[in-house]
Amino acid sequence: MSNTTKTTESIDVLAKKGTCIEFFSAYQDFDINRMLSLCSPAGDVHFEPLGENGRGKIYETGQLIWKALMDAFPDLDNTVQSQTYLEADNAVSCSVVIFGKQKKEILGIPAKGLRFDSEHIFIFRFDDKGKIDKINISWDNASFVKQLTGS
Repeated sequence: MSNTTKTTESIDVLAKKGTCIEFFSAYQDFDINRMLSLCSPAGDVHFEPLGENGRGKIYETGQLIWKALMDAFPDLDNTVQSQTYLEADNAVSCSVVIFGKQKKEILGIPAKGLRFDSEHIFIFRFDDKGKIDKINISWDNASFVKQLTGS
């Protein structure tokens, strides 16, 4: 008989991780309304490599940036690689690979028809109602730009 260690996550943690998976599923479907429905209307977002230009409200700044990405990359897709619950922050950290082929200018980068494939870290913090109330997103922006410019 073998001894195995089984880690059991609470229903609350599993629900939060499920909300994150639903967010990325909606992102894959280009369904901004479904993405936003998982978030608090007063929630904040920070696309960290964009500095202060990437900071704002999920329903405003987040929506604008996600729409621009979906427009510039009509085949935009993602793969969730891992999720970790951060108990002290009531948050879930997700390692996600995002990829697509650029068809339109974005962030001052002209479209050359090149693809990008980039690991992103999303940290989703939750309010007491189970809604996402803060999203921090980071990625290697220099690599992203290099992939799209070919230089």
